[in-house]
Amino acid sequence: MGVGKSTVGKNLAKKLSCDFRDIDELIELHEGVPISTIFKNKGEQYFRNLEKKITLNELKKQKLVIALGGGAFLQNSIRNQIKISGVSFWLDVNLDVILSRLINSKKRPLLFKKNLNDTVKKIYLERKSIYNMADYRIKCKSLKPEVITNKIKSLYEKL
Repeated sequence: MGVGKSTVGKNLAKKLSCDFRDIDELIELHEGVPISTIFKNKGEQYFRNLEKKITLNELKKQKLVIALGGGAFLQNSIRNQIKISGVSFWLDVNLDVILSRLINSKKRPLLFKKNLNDTVKKIYLERKSIYNMADYRIKCKSLKPEVITNKIKSLYEKL
Protein backbone atom coordinates (compact mmCIF):
# COMPACT_ATOMS: atom_id res chain seq x y z
CA MET A 1 0.00 0.00 0.00
CA GLY A 2 1.19 3.45 -0.89
CA VAL A 3 4.40 2.40 -2.62
CA GLY A 4 3.48 3.82 -6.03
CA LYS A 5 2.44 0.69 -7.92
CA SER A 6 -0.24 2.49 -9.95
CA THR A 7 1.92 5.50 -10.77
CA VAL A 8 4.93 3.42 -11.77
CA GLY A 9 2.74 0.89 -13.58
CA LYS A 10 1.10 3.56 -15.75
CA ASN A 11 4.48 5.07 -16.60
CA LEU A 12 5.96 1.67 -17.40
CA ALA A 13 3.05 0.69 -19.63
CA LYS A 14 3.53 3.85 -21.68
CA LYS A 15 7.28 3.25 -22.05
CA LEU A 16 6.71 -0.37 -23.10
CA SER A 17 3.72 0.45 -25.34
CA CYS A 18 1.52 -1.87 -23.28
CA ASP A 19 -1.90 -1.58 -21.73
CA PHE A 20 -2.12 -0.92 -17.99
CA ARG A 21 -4.47 -2.53 -15.47
CA ASP A 22 -4.90 -1.57 -11.83
CA ILE A 23 -6.56 -4.53 -10.16
CA ASP A 24 -8.10 -2.41 -7.39
CA GLU A 25 -9.70 -0.15 -10.02
CA LEU A 26 -11.04 -3.17 -11.91
CA ILE A 27 -12.56 -4.53 -8.70
CA GLU A 28 -14.24 -1.19 -7.99
CA LEU A 29 -15.59 -1.06 -11.55
CA HIS A 30 -16.88 -4.63 -11.27
CA GLU A 31 -18.64 -3.97 -7.98
CA GLY A 32 -19.63 -0.35 -8.62
CA VAL A 33 -18.42 0.74 -5.17
CA PRO A 34 -15.10 1.57 -3.50
CA ILE A 35 -13.02 -1.22 -1.98
CA SER A 36 -13.71 0.14 1.50
CA THR A 37 -17.43 -0.44 0.89
CA ILE A 38 -16.77 -3.98 -0.35
CA PHE A 39 -14.83 -4.73 2.85
CA LYS A 40 -17.54 -3.17 4.99
CA ASN A 41 -20.54 -4.81 3.32
CA LYS A 42 -19.18 -8.14 2.06
CA GLY A 43 -15.95 -8.71 4.00
CA GLU A 44 -12.31 -9.27 3.20
CA GLN A 45 -12.78 -12.88 2.06
CA TYR A 46 -15.30 -11.82 -0.61
CA PHE A 47 -12.85 -9.13 -1.74
CA ARG A 48 -9.91 -11.58 -1.89
CA ASN A 49 -11.93 -14.07 -3.94
CA LEU A 50 -12.93 -11.35 -6.38
CA GLU A 51 -9.35 -10.06 -6.48
CA LYS A 52 -8.14 -13.58 -7.36
CA LYS A 53 -10.72 -14.06 -10.10
CA ILE A 54 -10.05 -10.69 -11.75
CA THR A 55 -6.26 -10.93 -11.40
CA LEU A 56 -6.05 -14.44 -12.85
CA ASN A 57 -8.21 -13.30 -15.77
CA GLU A 58 -5.93 -10.31 -16.46
CA LEU A 59 -2.81 -12.48 -16.22
CA LYS A 60 -4.04 -14.46 -19.24
CA LYS A 61 -3.63 -11.37 -21.44
CA GLN A 62 -0.54 -10.31 -23.37
CA LYS A 63 1.39 -7.00 -23.42
CA LEU A 64 0.01 -5.81 -20.12
CA VAL A 65 1.43 -4.09 -17.06
CA ILE A 66 -0.58 -4.90 -13.95
CA ALA A 67 -0.57 -3.13 -10.59
CA LEU A 68 -1.68 -5.68 -8.03
CA GLY A 69 -3.34 -4.74 -4.79
CA GLY A 70 -0.99 -4.96 -1.80
CA GLY A 71 -2.36 -8.33 -0.66
CA ALA A 72 -2.76 -10.02 -4.04
CA PHE A 73 0.76 -11.45 -4.27
CA LEU A 74 0.11 -13.25 -0.96
CA GLN A 75 -2.32 -15.57 -2.73
CA ASN A 76 -0.54 -18.70 -4.00
CA SER A 77 -2.63 -18.99 -7.14
CA ILE A 78 -1.85 -15.41 -8.20
CA ARG A 79 1.83 -15.67 -7.32
CA ASN A 80 2.19 -18.99 -9.17
CA GLN A 81 0.46 -17.66 -12.28
CA ILE A 82 2.72 -14.60 -12.31
CA LYS A 83 5.77 -16.90 -12.13
CA ILE A 84 4.44 -18.77 -15.17
CA SER A 85 3.21 -15.91 -17.32
CA GLY A 86 4.97 -12.75 -16.23
CA VAL A 87 7.66 -10.95 -14.28
CA SER A 88 7.11 -9.51 -10.81
CA PHE A 89 8.66 -6.45 -9.20
CA TRP A 90 8.45 -5.58 -5.52
CA LEU A 91 8.57 -1.83 -4.94
CA ASP A 92 10.18 -1.80 -1.52
CA VAL A 93 9.65 1.55 0.16
CA ASN A 94 10.81 2.64 3.62
CA LEU A 95 8.08 2.39 6.26
CA ASP A 96 8.37 6.09 7.12
CA VAL A 97 7.67 7.02 3.51
CA ILE A 98 4.70 4.64 3.36
CA LEU A 99 3.30 6.11 6.57
CA SER A 100 3.59 9.66 5.26
CA ARG A 101 1.70 8.66 2.11
CA LEU A 102 -1.04 6.79 3.97
CA ILE A 103 -1.57 9.07 6.97
CA ASN A 104 -4.77 10.61 5.58
CA SER A 105 -5.99 7.69 3.48
CA LYS A 106 -9.71 7.02 3.77
CA LYS A 107 -9.88 4.32 1.09
CA ARG A 108 -7.69 1.53 2.47
CA PRO A 109 -9.82 -0.70 4.70
CA LEU A 110 -6.92 -2.57 6.30
CA LEU A 111 -5.79 0.78 7.73
CA PHE A 112 -9.07 1.61 9.49
CA LYS A 113 -7.43 0.85 12.79
CA LYS A 114 -6.55 3.20 15.61
CA ASN A 115 -2.77 3.06 15.38
CA LEU A 116 -1.69 3.58 11.76
CA ASN A 117 2.01 3.22 12.54
CA ASP A 118 1.61 -0.19 14.22
CA THR A 119 -0.85 -1.40 11.57
CA VAL A 120 1.38 -0.49 8.61
CA LYS A 121 4.46 -1.97 10.30
CA LYS A 122 2.59 -5.20 11.08
CA ILE A 123 1.28 -5.54 7.50
CA TYR A 124 4.74 -4.86 6.06
CA LEU A 125 6.47 -7.40 8.31
CA GLU A 126 3.79 -10.05 7.63
CA ARG A 127 4.08 -9.59 3.86
CA LYS A 128 7.82 -9.04 3.47
CA SER A 129 8.77 -12.72 3.20
CA ILE A 130 6.17 -13.26 0.46
CA TYR A 131 7.14 -10.06 -1.37
CA ASN A 132 10.71 -11.38 -1.37
CA MET A 133 9.48 -14.09 -3.75
CA ALA A 134 9.07 -11.46 -6.48
CA ASP A 135 11.46 -11.79 -9.40
CA TYR A 136 13.00 -8.40 -8.63
CA ARG A 137 13.12 -6.14 -5.60
CA ILE A 138 13.39 -2.43 -6.31
CA LYS A 139 14.65 -0.52 -3.27
CA CYS A 140 12.84 2.72 -3.89
CA LYS A 141 14.15 4.80 -0.97
CA SER A 142 13.54 8.39 -2.09
CA LEU A 143 13.61 7.64 -5.81
CA LYS A 144 11.22 9.49 -8.08
CA PRO A 145 8.63 7.40 -9.97
CA GLU A 146 10.41 8.07 -13.27
CA VAL A 147 13.68 6.62 -11.95
CA ILE A 148 11.89 3.54 -10.60
CA THR A 149 10.10 3.13 -13.94
CA ASN A 150 13.39 3.30 -15.84
CA LYS A 151 15.00 0.73 -13.50
CA ILE A 152 12.14 -1.71 -14.08
CA LYS A 153 12.14 -1.09 -17.83
CA SER A 154 15.88 -1.76 -17.98
CA LEU A 155 15.55 -5.03 -16.03
CA TYR A 156 12.57 -6.13 -18.11
CA GLU A 157 14.31 -5.45 -21.40
CA LYS A 158 17.27 -7.62 -20.34
CA LEU A 159 14.99 -10.67 -20.08
